[in-house]
Amino acid sequence: MFYETADNRHGLAHDPFKAIVAPRPIGWIGTKGRDGSLNLSPYSFFNAVSDRPKIVMFSSSGRKDTLRNATETGVFSVNYVSADLVAAMNASSIAVPYGTDEFALAGLTPVMGRLVDAPFVGEAYAVLECRVTEIHTLKTVDGTDSDSHAVFGQVVAIHIDERVIRDGRFDVALARPVTRLGYMDYAEVQPVFELQRPKPPIGGDQP
Repeated sequence: MFYETADNRHGLAHDPFKAIVAPRPIGWIGTKGRDGSLNLSPYSFFNAVSDRPKIVMFSSSGRKDTLRNATETGVFSVNYVSADLVAAMNASSIAVPYGTDEFALAGLTPVMGRLVDAPFVGEAYAVLECRVTEIHTLKTVDGTDSDSHAVFGQVVAIHIDERVIRDGRFDVALARPVTRLGYMDYAEVQPVFELQRPKPPIGGDQP
């Protein structure tokens, strides 16, 4: 099959785009409002985009509370979604009025960051403390603004639960990350396997 996205006439029961671009890590973002309220929401458009410096990005469809808080305070946390926290992550995705504490709704422990004034999930196996570096309203091919807004943040501190460190590594098999697929589908990353890069030929360039 083939279809153009301008009219999106794919003929299927549901749009397949997000199912094709999958799996995606879940950006479980913690923020604090200027009024002191705590916010926690999962974002399926999220990823690491740089290692030097360490930069992550999440995209908000519409001007949601997380975007408001990150814009006003310049900081946020990213919380690791493991298999044992899926129900809590899902509970925190509920649409509620601004100022509602999703940590409380999901039965989670809010802990304030050491370097940034943003809350994180005390039960998470790993947490990234981030400072906002850029916020962009995404544009279409004709240059008009969309209603999607990409927030980039530099990771300034990392928390890791020592229970998921084995042989000097953050052990993904122990941490059991959950990813977002299309529709209402999720997946656990199992089994985990290693794959070494091919060695370049003698005299060849290292990629």
